[in-house]
Amino acid sequence: MFQPKIPTMPQPTGLVTPPAVIQPTTITPGTPVQPPAPTTTPVPSRPVVRLTPGTALALVGAGTAVVLVVGTVLVSLLLAVAVTSVSVAVCAVVLRSLLASDARRR
Repeated sequence: MFQPKIPTMPQPTGLVTPPAVIQPTTITPGTPVQPPAPTTTPVPSRPVVRLTPGTALALVGAGTAVVLVVGTVLVSLLLAVAVTSVSVAVCAVVLRSLLASDARRR
């Protein structure tokens, strides 16, 4: 059940015919054939979006909300980085002070 089964190539049966030989033909010039007149295909009608004042106002409101949310997220990320860097700097100053005072006592 879990072993792969490799398909076998079937052997050709019956008589195999050789490929047909194509004889060259001569082309005689004649009157040119006119192509058929181009037909116009009907263009499928797409639904047209109509912007009413209410729809435009809703789009502007939604765009403004998206900009405000994205701006808030980016500002909060920047503030988090700033607070973290300030706290690391304060820790570095405190550790330096403790190490310096410990070295003076010896």
